[in-house]
Amino acid sequence: MLTSKQRAYLRGIANNYETLYQVGKNGITENLITQTDETLEARELIKLRCLETAGITAREAADALAEACRANVVQVIGSKFVLYRPASDPKDRKITLPSEKKKK
Repeated sequence: MLTSKQRAYLRGIANNYETLYQVGKNGITENLITQTDETLEARELIKLRCLETAGITAREAADALAEACRANVVQVIGSKFVLYRPASDPKDRKITLPSEKKKK
């Protein structure tokens, strides 16, 4: 689970990212899940788009893909959404999240 500070940090990074995949009229297919899963392992943070023809909202697509890929939904704005999942091997991690230090 991401803190709001971590979510804000990831949103800032994703701002400059291009949309990699689209959820189209076929909805969320096995192929899309596989591609998203592999890309998350390589990049950790990806931006996707939900087309109007998909028949589901961007929020529904983000939640379904995040669950299928064991990822976190960073944000959903309009038809675009951002997913994050740290690389399974800590040595391969490209993104270092801000710590979860709590003020006393």
